[in-house]
Amino acid sequence: MDNAPLILLAAGGTGGHLFPAEALGVELIKRGLRVRLATDARALRYSGLFSKENIDVVPSETVRGRNPVALARTAIMLGYGLAVAANLVRRLKPAAVVGFGGYPTVPPLLAARLLGVPGIIHDANAVLGRANRFLSGRVNAIATSLPGVLDRDPALAGKTTTVGTPMRPAILAAAAVPFATPEPNGPLRLLVVGGSQGARVMSDIVPGAIEKLEPALWSRLILTQQVREEDMARVRAVYDRLKINVELAPFFSDLPAKLAASHLVISRSGAGTVAELAAIGRPSILVPLPGAIDQDQFANAGVLSQAGGGLRIPQAEFTHDRLAAEISAFAAEPAKLTAMAAAARGVGRLDAAERLADLVVKVAGI
Repeated sequence: MDNAPLILLAAGGTGGHLFPAEALGVELIKRGLRVRLATDARALRYSGLFSKENIDVVPSETVRGRNPVALARTAIMLGYGLAVAANLVRRLKPAAVVGFGGYPTVPPLLAARLLGVPGIIHDANAVLGRANRFLSGRVNAIATSLPGVLDRDPALAGKTTTVGTPMRPAILAAAAVPFATPEPNGPLRLLVVGGSQGARVMSDIVPGAIEKLEPALWSRLILTQQVREEDMARVRAVYDRLKINVELAPFFSDLPAKLAASHLVISRSGAGTVAELAAIGRPSILVPLPGAIDQDQFANAGVLSQAGGGLRIPQAEFTHDRLAAEISAFAAEPAKLTAMAAAARGVGRLDAAERLADLVVKVAGI
């Protein structure tokens, strides 16, 4: 393996970026290639394919506004990151650099461009992210999870391939678990997550919604909820008072298995979450992150909503009463959940890692 071609993967330090990178890495290793990860310091807390020994931390900075001081700071940090990334690319001599979004991908892919190394970006969203939009004209190939993302841009559409979102092994294992329709008076397994950073809105709304359910439904619920540490006490107090069977944690390392065990998922609609719900085939209530510049989560949720596999609720409409009504309706008609699970599964792609690996090998010429 020491003489095998190396593919340098670049990703922002959140699960939505890291998990597809990990999935591609697994597939490339199966093909006899070597992989390393260039990212930011946040990635060091994730377990999986990448250990600290094969992670290179590259300085970067997110564009946070139009303030001249902030823009200058961002430019300085990205310039420093480019120098670090250029030295890294010269030393490693990768056959290609593959980016998965987030500003930590910008320095490695710009360095690849400057040094004549093939560059590829993958975007899991229904709308191209800002970092990938900036890089799109500076790479050899673009891979998207969803069709039509760049149809209105002929200059980019010609080098774009739709591959899906690469799924890590744990998701592929969860996808093999069939959806089990809840019995009319049996347990109803509810999973509430807010992305890798959690979401305060779930702590604000879900407990109050549960409290508004008919008391007969409380005893049926098996609830698993991601809760930030600072919200834990107030959320737990509500569920303890209602005697809800609940598991609360800031982060679930076994999230794929929890998704597979669920009858209904309530979540933000980050690209990775939506892709995993589709791959596993689980019904969902999706609450897009409001205020995003490109409204990517709203578009992502629309993919499942239009297919009949999810219910998209804007955050302004995500109230105690609305959520309680939706949960009650699903509990009364479990066949709806089964139909939604099948519809979500129809959107999922399980061969995305192989398809992206094919593209990487082709562009790298190996």
